[in-house]
Amino acid sequence: MKYLQERIRNFCIIAHIDHGKSTLADRFLELTGTLSQKQMRDQVLDTMDLERERGITIKSHAIRMVHRARDGNEYLLNLIDTPGHVDFTYEVSRSLSACEGAILVVDAAQGIQAQTVANVYLAMEQGLEVIPVINKIDLPSAQVEVVTHELIELLGVDDGEIIQVSAREGTGVGELLETVVAKVPAPAGDPAGKLKTLIFDSFFDMYKGAVVYARVFEGTLHAGQRVRMLSNGRSFEAMEIGHFRLTMEPASTLRAGEVGYIVTGVKKLEETKVGDTVTSDADPCEEALVGFLDVKPMVFSGLYPVDSDDYEALRDALEKLQLNDSSFVYEPESSVALGFGFRCGFLGLLHMEIVQERLEREYQLNLITTMPNVEYHVHLKSGDVLEVDNPADYPDSVRIEHVREPVVRVETITPPGYVGAIMKLNKERRGKYIEMEYITQDRAVLKYDMPLAEILIDYYDRLKSISRGYASLDYEYRGHEQSDLVRLDIALNGEPVDALSMIVHRDNAYRYGREMAARLKDVIPRQLYEVVIQACLGSKVISRTNVRALRKNVTAKCYGGDITRKRKLLEKQKEGKKRMKMVGKVEIPQEAFLAVLKVDRSS
Repeated sequence: MKYLQERIRNFCIIAHIDHGKSTLADRFLELTGTLSQKQMRDQVLDTMDLERERGITIKSHAIRMVHRARDGNEYLLNLIDTPGHVDFTYEVSRSLSACEGAILVVDAAQGIQAQTVANVYLAMEQGLEVIPVINKIDLPSAQVEVVTHELIELLGVDDGEIIQVSAREGTGVGELLETVVAKVPAPAGDPAGKLKTLIFDSFFDMYKGAVVYARVFEGTLHAGQRVRMLSNGRSFEAMEIGHFRLTMEPASTLRAGEVGYIVTGVKKLEETKVGDTVTSDADPCEEALVGFLDVKPMVFSGLYPVDSDDYEALRDALEKLQLNDSSFVYEPESSVALGFGFRCGFLGLLHMEIVQERLEREYQLNLITTMPNVEYHVHLKSGDVLEVDNPADYPDSVRIEHVREPVVRVETITPPGYVGAIMKLNKERRGKYIEMEYITQDRAVLKYDMPLAEILIDYYDRLKSISRGYASLDYEYRGHEQSDLVRLDIALNGEPVDALSMIVHRDNAYRYGREMAARLKDVIPRQLYEVVIQACLGSKVISRTNVRALRKNVTAKCYGGDITRKRKLLEKQKEGKKRMKMVGKVEIPQEAFLAVLKVDRSS
């Protein structure tokens, strides 16, 4: 059934993680009768097992609903559910580009969080109509009046414009749908104009090839029509087009203002670039729609199979995974300690954790992950600039002019009582204070510029610990800044272990080296010979410890006689251990690599 353009509403739900986006989407589907009771379940739009287990949204999901409003008319609602974690901000920006409105959900018990503010700014930059909603009003700990005041301060809205709902119980959800119909503007665009369609997401289907999520801004797209990508000039047939309900439903046309999918038959996902404009091959439009920048990985880590025979299986798994996650990148690398593996780029630590867990679960792989790193710009005395994301590639200090590291603007929202402790933590992590302001009397925003490397490992855990869970975090890349960085190497029996190397600030190198040596001593198993653990800066050893050798009592058979007999046996044992040490290889367990991640970064 076709709907008039003025009866179409395209909107998304944005919020901080765990504020009830997916539950609210469930209520919308129930209220509009989009799914039957048999099809309904909790978090129905979260299709991945990991999303359902963790209670978070990782990928954006679109669905089409029909709502009969109080004015007696039927409205077509295209809803896009978005992730709430800072690592997946790019998913949110994609969804916003396909919408005219956004429902901003705030937890009545937790109030405005850092990602809430970030998402509001994203929506405002794109000119969307923002509808503020307070969720979980049924909780005993709900502070509706306090959160209402916070939203008035943030958005400059009136008290009456804020809708109070309980997504779990369904309270106020009907009123919210009426507000969407009344406030979110109908999409613009001429169905008779030249075809302009924005790709805002894509995934790979084994049988259909690349399938793109598309929003038609101008013109009408017909099934079987020959279309063209404006970025690369590649043309293909729109083999199938349609709308999203719980599954993909084919249709004959997609008109201006509608959201749907296009089956391209293209076998490489890279050729259907997110942010690209799809137009008619016979009568193309002149200008592309404003898309988005390429997603640039921020965190890099090595993934190696525990069993070297699984290398090809890991390669195949990475290829398949990248087809459905274009933000994830990888390339082959090798390590003396770990053998052959892959250097992978991620959007953040949660993204890295999700990818690793998916590889282990979906492809039955047993993996070793090296310490996460960021990308450094190393300026050499020769004038060349190297982009280094692996400590093993870090050049000798004599060749380096200076090094620049990525810096992020960190915004922390916290109750005032924890400001001092958070400031102390940020100072320890080389943070540069920018400003502090109060959103409300009970909520302060702290802004710092910090090296991304300092918040990678355990910063979030420390922040939650010192604030008793009340503080929330958001960060945004600001650029690369010059810093005094060195490579810290770990050597076992004089042989550097490349997988244990790390790039650190010179002022922290001695403490990190000492702590790493101590931790490795606890996890490296004892051999029949002594194992020497050394932390080094270039050729300079800054810390050393030993793993004692296992000893066999070779003098047990000597019941008496001359002491020289015992000495002779002990000397023979000593020579044997020396030879063993020369040819022996120290077994490095997975715990040794985890020990690097547990180095205390607080002074």
